[in-house]
Amino acid sequence: MLKLIGFTIPITYIVLDGAFGHNNALQMARQCKLHIISKLQYNSALYFPYEGAYCGCGAHKKYGDKIDYSCIPSNYLKETTTEKSVQIEIYQMAMLHKLFAKKLNVVIIVKTNLKTHARSHVILFSSDIKLAYDKLVDYYKLRFQIEFNFRDAKQYWGLEDFMNVKEIPVTNAANLAFFMVNVSQALIHNVQKDDSNFGIQDLKAYFRGSKYVDEILKLLPQKPERILIQQIFSRITKIGSINSG
Repeated sequence: MLKLIGFTIPITYIVLDGAFGHNNALQMARQCKLHIISKLQYNSALYFPYEGAYCGCGAHKKYGDKIDYSCIPSNYLKETTTEKSVQIEIYQMAMLHKLFAKKLNVVIIVKTNLKTHARSHVILFSSDIKLAYDKLVDYYKLRFQIEFNFRDAKQYWGLEDFMNVKEIPVTNAANLAFFMVNVSQALIHNVQKDDSNFGIQDLKAYFRGSKYVDEILKLLPQKPERILIQQIFSRITKIGSINSG
């Protein structure tokens, strides 16, 4: 992928889901001169770097106290917000994990239900120690756009329907499906400036209706007045749409 992109777009981070939240994936990313952003298991054994004095013999102590997720030191708190009855706290710290070769930039998002006092947390991390907590969270959120792209390619543009089995036809079918995802999103974006609910089903209904109108007009011995064509076009292109009135 990096060879295909070349120097057109400078790439710094690779965002992977929790299945790749391990040292092997981190080393793979670093070998490609990228920084990884991923998620750790909620019960990961993370340690603060040891900051005590050297005892004078043997190797320097590396690991300090193990983190207690139920009582994270307040000096690492970066942001607190409340949405309805849920309090969201975001902590950031440099941590060590015994299964990782190097120090990690860790962001812990803690959610507490103020009514029931139920508490949960998510652990994000990056190999880029200098990456700010808000950027790390935002970049990880972008991973879900990949899921949406695959969903649209399968549901609307034939990614799971094509019957090709040879390499070149399969490549063409897959590329066409994702190309149509990009084209449709660009077209939808323009319409959503005036109609925020406009979606892919509405877009497909519009172009399908346009084709129907065009074919019907070819059958008529005489073209109707322009204003009548516009009215027909407006009505037909909304058949099958979801959000267009």
